[in-house]
Amino acid sequence: MLAVWVEQLLGFASGALAAIREDERYPTLMAWAREEGAGLLGGNLAHAQALAPELWSQTPLERLGFACEPLARPGRNEPCWCDSGRKTKHCCGAVSLPGHVPEHLMWMLSLRDWKGEVLKAALESGRAPAQALLEAGLIAAESGQRGRAQQILESLFERADWSRLPEQAEPAFEILVDLYQERGFHRKRTALLDEVLDRGPLFLRGVALERLCLMHLDNDDLDSARAAFVRAQQALPDSPTLAYIEAMLLLHEGHEREAAERARFWFRRLARRGDLDPDQLQFLADLADNPGATLAEQLLNAEEDLAGPLASLQALLEALPTAPRLTIQRSDQGRLEYHASAREDTLFAAWFEHFRVQVVGDAPMGFDDDPWPHAADWLAELCSHPEWLDSPRVVQGLALALTSRFGSLPWMAPSLFAPLADRLERWLEQVQAAGEGTLTWDDADNAVLLRTGLALVVGMERGARQRSRELAERLLVLDDQDGLGLRELVLDQLLREGRDREALELSERALEEESEEPAPLLGLLMGRVLALYRLARREEALEALAAARRHNPHALAMLCADNPRPVTTGGDGIAEPGSRAEAWQYRTLMRDQWRASPGALQWLREQLPG
Repeated sequence: MLAVWVEQLLGFASGALAAIREDERYPTLMAWAREEGAGLLGGNLAHAQALAPELWSQTPLERLGFACEPLARPGRNEPCWCDSGRKTKHCCGAVSLPGHVPEHLMWMLSLRDWKGEVLKAALESGRAPAQALLEAGLIAAESGQRGRAQQILESLFERADWSRLPEQAEPAFEILVDLYQERGFHRKRTALLDEVLDRGPLFLRGVALERLCLMHLDNDDLDSARAAFVRAQQALPDSPTLAYIEAMLLLHEGHEREAAERARFWFRRLARRGDLDPDQLQFLADLADNPGATLAEQLLNAEEDLAGPLASLQALLEALPTAPRLTIQRSDQGRLEYHASAREDTLFAAWFEHFRVQVVGDAPMGFDDDPWPHAADWLAELCSHPEWLDSPRVVQGLALALTSRFGSLPWMAPSLFAPLADRLERWLEQVQAAGEGTLTWDDADNAVLLRTGLALVVGMERGARQRSRELAERLLVLDDQDGLGLRELVLDQLLREGRDREALELSERALEEESEEPAPLLGLLMGRVLALYRLARREEALEALAAARRHNPHALAMLCADNPRPVTTGGDGIAEPGSRAEAWQYRTLMRDQWRASPGALQWLREQLPG
């Protein structure tokens, strides 16, 4: 019966609102209720006459600046407010409606219907109840009206009185943050998070901190992600989401064993509470058993239309046969050259009919368009034609596409990137078997192999560090000119593994080779400083730091600051040497390693100018 009442109530209220908007006069509503409204309530005229005054009293009126015009509730012996002419006790006062009538219903329906300047004025009036804003915003978001949803939900969170915000506002807050992200309103997103963290209710502060942590992880800013996680623990110590976030954070930091240990801790702690639903409890149990695989499965399931095709791709990569041989030749100058065969070109042409995105020829990584909007098509076709992966150009396109979407997620490395690395490494073995010589980017089709290698090095950097470093070192042997910029990446990985002497040797060798360049990479300069500091060679570390500061005067202050303002790069994501953007990029990638080195950040702060 309740479901029937809710359906009838919504239908009647929508019709009543349309009648009110004709002239915003009460008699018009009552005439409609008697003539048409009763039919929407199963023909019950008494219910229609009793419900109409209740809805009128909560309806915002444009002629009153969106205020309501509530009726005075009559006494039992007074004339009924439905204008029937009878006493209330013999009319609407004797009627019991089948269910509850929400006090914000007509505001919510009005917000759903209003458009343009009227909607804007209604929101600016500040009269809309929080619950009406919440529900209207969620309805707009669910129906794909992103602009309307953002406009309404912004009004909800711009309220000065946070104490009156309904607790159901949590999903609305997350939707608004997502809308800002999807629509490119990054400053608004940051301002909303800051506002909630400064003065929002506790339940929203915890959610904001969780989202902030995830944003930092997406940006590879592990140090800021760790700080946000610690604050989230303090705000909501028993939130099940913290188990999920800490597992992700530890995997990003390369601590697989600790991720499993902490996941087991969270499972024991939260299971004792007894208030988690079975699905939550099972997820925590799976996370405790295998954090990486659980997060990978969750990610694939969240991909909606791509969940099936991505699972099929995983199965295909797991069962890939050995890669075929390539045509490797030596030039007259003694350089090694890969030449695509006719069969490989044919396989690539079949793949490209579905993939339809070109690799940018002179860029280390990148496409001329986004391959993912139509990924369901090319993934399905690739799984139906696994022989396409015999072509290095197909492997190149797949590796670049996967890295662009999943390369920052450590838990995707084993199932997506490692099998492709197996294939590439077999081809690189064939190159090395051809004899001495370099595999130069500009020769023949060499760029295909080198670009594929770079994509896989980046894709495995978080989730398979040793494999990523070994592949990078192999590529450096083949391409000693380092056209891919791999030395800095290998240096970072050596520092993360605590192999400081090897890191120092690599940085010094790279800097010697780049001595004629006007602007060596900041990562190489600062990596040398960190290696020298860890090796307790402080005077040399100071000299190296001076060289780094000459290259980038912002780097030291940016690295030492506890909460600096982020600095964005241009559209290509490349920071100018010596710029604040370059200093910010180095901080996001490596500050966690400085913080993990005892006394290192304090030593750096002591070098700041007074």
